[in-house]
Amino acid sequence: MATDTTVLLGHGSGGQMMKRLIDEVFLDAFGSPELLAGNDSGVAALAPTGRIAMSTDSFVVTPQFFPGGDIGRLAVCGTVNDVSTSGARVHYLSCGFILEEGYPMDDLLRICRSMADTAAEAGVRIITGDTKVVGRGGADGVYINTAGVGEVPEGVELSGSACRPGDVVLVSGTLGDHGIAVMSQREGLSFSTTIESDAAPLNHLVAAALEAAPHTRCFRDPTRGGLASTLNEFASASKVEIEVDEQNVPVNPQVQAACEMLGYDVLQVANEGKMVAVVPADEADAALAAMRASRYGEHAAIIGRVCELAPDAKPRVHVRTPWGSTRILDMLVGEQLPRIC
Repeated sequence: MATDTTVLLGHGSGGQMMKRLIDEVFLDAFGSPELLAGNDSGVAALAPTGRIAMSTDSFVVTPQFFPGGDIGRLAVCGTVNDVSTSGARVHYLSCGFILEEGYPMDDLLRICRSMADTAAEAGVRIITGDTKVVGRGGADGVYINTAGVGEVPEGVELSGSACRPGDVVLVSGTLGDHGIAVMSQREGLSFSTTIESDAAPLNHLVAAALEAAPHTRCFRDPTRGGLASTLNEFASASKVEIEVDEQNVPVNPQVQAACEMLGYDVLQVANEGKMVAVVPADEADAALAAMRASRYGEHAAIIGRVCELAPDAKPRVHVRTPWGSTRILDMLVGEQLPRIC
């Protein structure tokens, strides 16, 4: 793309300029055999388990580059992790780009390289995609949609409605890193050390935890709304109460300080590289060890438990503080951190 320094409307025309964009940017970066075939759909094989898991997500984060990641890494990780929560082995992704006229070609190339590197790390292939170009002011630079598909192994049945009293709640690492990293970059906030996004593909961590704890009830990645929304969704679906031990929740000290300064509850801040799991109590230690042995699970912790709901009580989540008191942990109301994914 030596002569094209920015995205032009002609790159979405369906003609020679669009072909050059696809060939020299997307095919060069992703280059899977299915994509290189040049068809309108990517044809690929799945093992004959009889069940697939599929998810799709769109990414509109601003800024598009932030400490620890960028919109491209976010797009791959977000969809890989969503498919993984079903216990599926993720194989293939699609990606769709909505590009704004004038977007720097160097930034687009950087995003594509990031996506390719993250897909390789996760062990998945991008096998089909789409590109549209809109006029200036129509897309804030670049929006990305990704969809993913994987095979669900026989016997794996995970659901947020499967939590039972006595089960244990785990998280795979420190909370709030992504939301605060994006906010600090957007608002020009400076801290003594750089807060980085936690964006990471967690399919290998989920597979390891599921192997160690085969009766795991459910996984969920606590993105928008953070841990608070995730646990409230579990409690509502399973008709239980969930108790969180606040002192056991892993939080980066810089993130905690930033939340206190900004007036945020870290349990409601978004994450893009963390996983919540609910497992039977007798498998909790095995699941924890498996998480901690995985690349992105060094700071995994057991943070709470599932409790039986009292008669006539509504499902809820409460937090037990280090001082012995409790507080209700509600789902996020409104928009705490806009455009974080």
